[in-house]
Amino acid sequence: MIDIFSTPALVTIILGSVALLIPVLDALNKERGSKNKVYSAIAFGALALALAVVIYRIFSGENLPALSLTNSGVIADDIFGAFFSIAFLIVSIMVTVSSWSYMKKKSNHAAYYSLILLSSIGMILIGYSTDFVMLLVAWELMSIPTYALAAFNKRDPVSNEASIKYFLFGALSSAIIILAMGIVYGLTGTTNIYDSIVAMTELNPQLMPFALLAVGLFIAGFGFKMGLVPFHMWLPDTYSGAPTTIATLLAAGTKKAGFAAAIRVIVIGLIALNVHWTFTLAIIAIFTMTLGNLGALTQKSIPRILAYSSIAQAGYILIGLAVAPYSNFGLDASLLQIMNHAVMKSAAFIAAAGVIITLAGYTLDKYKGLGYRMPITALVLAIALLALAGVPPLNGFWGKYLIFGAAIDSGEQVWWGPYLAIAGVLNSALSLGYYAWIIRKMYLEEGENRVRQKEPRPVVAVLLFALGFMIIFGIWYGPLLDLASMAVPNDIANLVSVK
Repeated sequence: MIDIFSTPALVTIILGSVALLIPVLDALNKERGSKNKVYSAIAFGALALALAVVIYRIFSGENLPALSLTNSGVIADDIFGAFFSIAFLIVSIMVTVSSWSYMKKKSNHAAYYSLILLSSIGMILIGYSTDFVMLLVAWELMSIPTYALAAFNKRDPVSNEASIKYFLFGALSSAIIILAMGIVYGLTGTTNIYDSIVAMTELNPQLMPFALLAVGLFIAGFGFKMGLVPFHMWLPDTYSGAPTTIATLLAAGTKKAGFAAAIRVIVIGLIALNVHWTFTLAIIAIFTMTLGNLGALTQKSIPRILAYSSIAQAGYILIGLAVAPYSNFGLDASLLQIMNHAVMKSAAFIAAAGVIITLAGYTLDKYKGLGYRMPITALVLAIALLALAGVPPLNGFWGKYLIFGAAIDSGEQVWWGPYLAIAGVLNSALSLGYYAWIIRKMYLEEGENRVRQKEPRPVVAVLLFALGFMIIFGIWYGPLLDLASMAVPNDIANLVSVK
C-alpha cells in the first residue's frame, strides 16, 4: 500500500492532476495568443507547490529516514528521495519559466508543458523507489515524455534525428535494466531492492557470477542516462538537436535521476556483496571525465560543448560513488555536486536558449561580443561556466573540493583513491580551456554588430535566480551540505546488514 499523504504521493497527485488538466483547458480555450503564458504559469504553480511540499516535509519534524533500508513497499518517504526531488523540481521550474519565451512562437503548448510535468513525476518517483517494478515504471514515465519533447521541433530534421537516437538508446538502456532486474528476481525471488540486496549476500557462491552480471547490467543501463563512457554516444547529438530548454531538462534533470537509481541499486549492492567493483567505477569515472573534456575542446557549437561538459561532470560525480565505501563523506560530496550541477548546467543551457531566441544562432561566432549585446545573459553564462570549472568562491568549487577530498581520504583503504583525485584535478584544469574560450568570445572579441539586444524577461529571471544560487551557495555552502548529509546514513560502509 502507498500512503496517499506521503511526500511522493502528494507530489504525484499535484503534478499529475495539473498535467491532465492542461490538455483539458486547451480543448476548452479558443484564444490562441494567451495559451503559452497561461499553461506556463499553471505548470510553474504546480511545480512550485510540489517543491514547497517536499521542503516542508523535510523540515516539519516528522523524522524522515535518511536512506530507507527496510521493506517499506514500493516507495519510501525518505530524505534521500526528497533531496533529489528538490533538484528535479528546481530544474523543471527553470525549464518551465524559460519556456515562456522559448515557446512563444511555437505551437502545441499544452502538450509541451504537460509532458514536462509527467517527466518530472517520473524523475521524482525514481528518487523514492524502493522496488524494482516501481523503479521501472518511474523510469519509463520519465523517459517516454522526453522522447517526444526531444523531437518537439518536428519540422526540424536535426531535432527528429536527435529524438530517434535518444529513443533507440533509451529503449536499449531500458531493456538492459529489465534484464538485470529479471536476473535479480530469479536469484532472490523478490522485487524489493533492499530485500534482494540482502538476499544476494547469502547466495550460493556458485550463483555469485550471476549477481555480478546483474550489477554490470545495472551499471550499463543507468550509465546510458547518466552519460557515462562508453554509454554516452547518443548524448551530444541529442542535446544539440533537441529544443535547448529540453536539453536543459535532460542534462540537469534526467541525468540526475540516473544517479539516484544508481546509488540505491549499484552502490549499495556493491557494498553488500563486498566486491571490489568500485575500482571499475573509478576507471569509468576517469574515462568519462577525460573523454568529455577532450570532446568539448573540439566543438564549435555551444550546445555540443555543454553536452560534452555534461559528460565530464558525470565523471566527477562518479568519483564520490566510487569511493563511497571507503570515505564517510564520498556520497555527501556527490549529492552536493548533483544539486549544484543541476543549477549550474541549467543556467548554462538556458543562457544558450536565450541567445537562440534573440540571435537565432548557437555557434561560437554568435557569442562574439555577447557581453555588450546581451550583458545579463553573458554574465550569468560566464559565472555558470566558471562554477562548472570549479573556480572559487562559486558553488561548483565546493562540490569538487569535497569529492576530491573524499578520494584522497579513501587512500587509507584503496591505493587508487589519491590517483582518482589527481585525475579529477587535471581534468578540471583541462575544462578551463573551453570554458575560458567561450568567455573570451563573449568579452574580448567583437561580433558582426554592437547593437544592444532586448533579452527575454523570463529567461533573465531564471538566470538571475541561478546567479544568486551559484554565488550564495558558493560563499555559504553549509546548508546544502547539511541537506546532503541528512540524505545518506553516516556510515555508508555498514548500510546493509545480513538478516
